[in-house]
Amino acid sequence: MSPITLNAVRYGIPAALFIAGMVVSGIGSVAAGAMFIGAATAVLLLNFLFRIGVEGDKERDREEEARRYFDEHGRWPGE
Repeated sequence: MSPITLNAVRYGIPAALFIAGMVVSGIGSVAAGAMFIGAATAVLLLNFLFRIGVEGDKERDREEEARRYFDEHGRWPGE
């Protein structure tokens, strides 16, 4: 996926839910609007937490590569 598509999904869906919540709240159903806004917040936080999890995987992969390098050469990379 391209970065533009990822950002559209990552931020577009919560933005659409938030806007829908504001519109529904403005029309008169404050409770339904709050539900849309809550859903937007939940989607945004899930995206954020998923990205944190993916970063942890990348760090683990870099550490594993450094350990393999150490096993082959007897020193840490960059030393």
